[in-house]
Amino acid sequence: MDFDYSPKTKELQVRLLKFMDDYIYPAEGAFFAEIEANTAAGKRWTPLKTIENLKPKAMEAGLWNLFLPVDTAEASGYLGAGLTNQEYAPLAEIMGRVLWCSEVFNCSAPDTGNMETIARYGSEELKARWLKPLLEGKIRSAFAMTEPQVASSDATNIETRIERQGDNYVINGRKWWISGAGDPRCAVYITMGKTDPNAPRHVQQSMVIIPADAPGLKVVRPLNVFGYDDAPHGHMELSFENVVVPVGNILLGEGRGFEIAQGRLGPGRIHHCMRLIGLAERALELMCRRAVARVAFGKPLAAQTVTRERIAEARCKIDMARLLTLKAAWMMDMAGNKFAQSEIAMIKVVAPSMACEVIDWAIQLYGGAGMCDDFPLAYSYTAARTLRFADGPDEVHRNAIAKMELGKYMR
Repeated sequence: MDFDYSPKTKELQVRLLKFMDDYIYPAEGAFFAEIEANTAAGKRWTPLKTIENLKPKAMEAGLWNLFLPVDTAEASGYLGAGLTNQEYAPLAEIMGRVLWCSEVFNCSAPDTGNMETIARYGSEELKARWLKPLLEGKIRSAFAMTEPQVASSDATNIETRIERQGDNYVINGRKWWISGAGDPRCAVYITMGKTDPNAPRHVQQSMVIIPADAPGLKVVRPLNVFGYDDAPHGHMELSFENVVVPVGNILLGEGRGFEIAQGRLGPGRIHHCMRLIGLAERALELMCRRAVARVAFGKPLAAQTVTRERIAEARCKIDMARLLTLKAAWMMDMAGNKFAQSEIAMIKVVAPSMACEVIDWAIQLYGGAGMCDDFPLAYSYTAARTLRFADGPDEVHRNAIAKMELGKYMR
């Protein structure tokens, strides 16, 4: 198991770090200023020029669609960077240092997972209609699974109905926390629902592609995350009332929703966890800079024992989370998602909790400044805390890890 980065990754790291220094960090102030201006003008859900103006620069720099793995690139007919999961992971970490910047490189969730899903499981017609404009960054997408009426951490509870009527499917249900659905460019939803409630539990569910402008599909409201609505991306509540799509919009076939989910979530969790590691790494950097620059009770904060303990703990925890995530990526590349099942579950527990703790220590060191928007820490904390629910809560993954571990000792 060799965790040294490949020459291709190292070269891309250099270029990506330069792009961050040249364009992303200098644009952070403009990003929030534009949101404030759009809010004042009643245009809160308008795509941000700060991001749009940087996309052509990312394309010119050869930093576009970096996420697209070799197998999915072959299925899509488009070229990404041709990276394995292990090769892409360090790049996701760099992009994760600024919450919004993955979109600049067309590497943001949920689009990356949706593009992989359509490439792997969609028909040629669906690829031509939806995958091509997604890969080109002309539209955006959302993934609709979670529901307000049921405990969606157990996906077998999902109640949205996908009923076949002749050559169409009719969809009825309610979804919420649908990330990306606030963006006016969101043109398509991959939606999970039940096609056969009487089938065995794990073959009741299917996934279908629904155009955002389909009659009967309605955005009910945006949901706030600790006071942030993440405009213009957003996390929305949706209703589906007799939404009709052709039978050709089904992905892979009826009853194969869980199969698709397992193929989709493995790479997505690597991306999420590495971005969180980047977020925590930046929080540690900010903590160290603050510690050496501020004085309290007659000596620098860096000389306070509690500060040193937290900095040391943060360094250890970040590096452990990174190594575990790289191991999971390596195992996926070697033998597929199923082979790395335990490690994928472990990083989902470890990375968000680690990021929350490190960012919280940084906020504590910054005092009042850490809780306002003068620094990125408060916003970073909300993202890290949210990701303890995204892709399933900690408790679900811990239960799965324990089952796999206990299974080693049972006949």
